[in-house]
Amino acid sequence: MPPTDAHAGPGTGPAPQAGTGAEDTVDLQLTDELLAFLAQDTPGTPVTEHGAGVCELLDRPGEWKPVTTPAGVFQLVPVRLERDLAVISRWMNDPAVAAFWELDGAASVTAEHLMPQLDGDGRSLPCLGVLSGVPMSYWEIYRADLDPLARHYPARPHDTGIHLLIGEVNSRGHGVGTTLLRAASDLVLDNRPLCTRVVAEPDLRNTPSVSAFLSAGFRFSAEVELPDKRAALMIRDRAHRAQL
Repeated sequence: MPPTDAHAGPGTGPAPQAGTGAEDTVDLQLTDELLAFLAQDTPGTPVTEHGAGVCELLDRPGEWKPVTTPAGVFQLVPVRLERDLAVISRWMNDPAVAAFWELDGAASVTAEHLMPQLDGDGRSLPCLGVLSGVPMSYWEIYRADLDPLARHYPARPHDTGIHLLIGEVNSRGHGVGTTLLRAASDLVLDNRPLCTRVVAEPDLRNTPSVSAFLSAGFRFSAEVELPDKRAALMIRDRAHRAQL
């Protein structure tokens, strides 16, 4: 369980629902900007298991196909430290993000947060959210049932958690956070057949984030007292995804 909560961006409100089925899967259009982003890997650099998209405990999110959303084509791309540290650190130093993630400061602060996930057993995967060919958000997809969070709520096997921050200021608001939360949770449910619920635990003080989860089809389950915050336990159930 990371020390801070997801930040969906101020002013996030309801948005048109993203598709939930396989028919929404598309081939990602490789724009020049995205090609340049993906080409930033240093030749000869060893690829970590996470960087290669191999994450058995999470059913290989690096291999999940991009999907169409009302905001554009969206894809989760596993973090490569040598390629992505600078941009993630810049996002963490935005005061709106730092207020909840508390990872502002030198790039080494962000690196210390990422490395246990990249070098771990695969129960948590840090990703960049690429929207219409542009990296614009940071995600953590994690096994909530194998996380310390499971000590604070009645976890079920294969519960999958989501953390999110919208890194680019011009992508905040206008329902983008809601749209992407729905898309990401749909990706989890579509690609993890044993997962019956997607969970999140935003800080109760982060009203825009809680609102975005509600608008994305999550329900408020409980208030939970975590070591670093009082959180809203948000749950999106597979059984009710078509209705919410």
